Amino acid sequence: MHHASVEPLRAPARKRASLSQTGHGWQQAMRESVTDIHTLLDLLALDDTARAAFAHVRTGFPLRVPRSYIARMRRGDINDPLLRQVLPVEAENADVAGFSMDAVGDHASALGDGVLHKYHGRALLVTTGACAVHCRYCFRRHFDYANQHAGARQGDAALAHVAADPSINEVILSGGDPLSLSNARLEALGESLDAIEHVSRIRIHTRTAVVLPERIDAGLIDWVARRRQQCVIVIHANHAQELDDDVAARLAALREAGATLLNQAVLLKNVNDDVDTLIELSERLFALGVMPYYLHMLDRVAGSAHFEVADAQARALINRVAARLPGYLVPRLARESAGDAAKQVLGHDAGASSAHRR
Repeated sequence: MHHASVEPLRAPARKRASLSQTGHGWQQAMRESVTDIHTLLDLLALDDTARAAFAHVRTGFPLRVPRSYIARMRRGDINDPLLRQVLPVEAENADVAGFSMDAVGDHASALGDGVLHKYHGRALLVTTGACAVHCRYCFRRHFDYANQHAGARQGDAALAHVAADPSINEVILSGGDPLSLSNARLEALGESLDAIEHVSRIRIHTRTAVVLPERIDAGLIDWVARRRQQCVIVIHANHAQELDDDVAARLAALREAGATLLNQAVLLKNVNDDVDTLIELSERLFALGVMPYYLHMLDRVAGSAHFEVADAQARALINRVAARLPGYLVPRLARESAGDAAKQVLGHDAGASSAHRR
């Protein structure tokens, strides 16, 4: 999906913070995120038709988007693929069969105190309910963060769960977004994990690294470099337009600190559901030192049905991508289903007619 005739919004006229600097610039940027639909429409110079259609939408899931992410959107284009991911629409209020409040079975796998234990050898800590952006397709948009997060008061109990189970060798930090935590909070969490001998990997899942690259500051880079465990950072980019030069520089710093970088994308209708867009995303990721990892089928969470791509179309897309890219650039088309022992990976081989497990 290319719209070459529409110019992107220029980056804000402010000096970018050097990676050598520390401070709270990213926290200020989070506080300055756009939470008002009229402000978003103004910044993008959208016309009266767009205002009439979107200005008064109410969904119960608030708007939140960083200004640096808005700067990557195309002015005047209501169909911009980045805008579509964050713009509240009336379709979110539709009651669609098969779409539920807990699409992937988080509540059933919750051990309490913010620990989710779905898969062998891995435990996920819901470290916070905060996130730099509210993606409209978020599978945790209805999650009970008030009672299920490993925050400051519940963190000791969450870590005790991990320490008591020697089969857990990988801890996944999730949320919300774990990079919404301060460097001091991450430091305390890192030290606690260092003390658990059987934890050999820390994995961070983050959308913030893409939508608010200012968060990748010197303190975070130092945190990654000092980890005893292997550190895997899974970013979440759905479109190459998200990966500007600032994001590239911050990702390079994470790689230099020793992190392994992977990407998880979600297949979204009218955002990235065409072959050229998916190929451009994989090529851009690899140029930045990030391996394409998963292309997720939409988690069927209530409010997201308008993003769904049919299975047959998804398989056809990934097969066509595989025909044009080397295998290591083809993400695994996957679905997460409540109660399953692993993600379901859909084959991208042209002759494959059924899903298989990996």
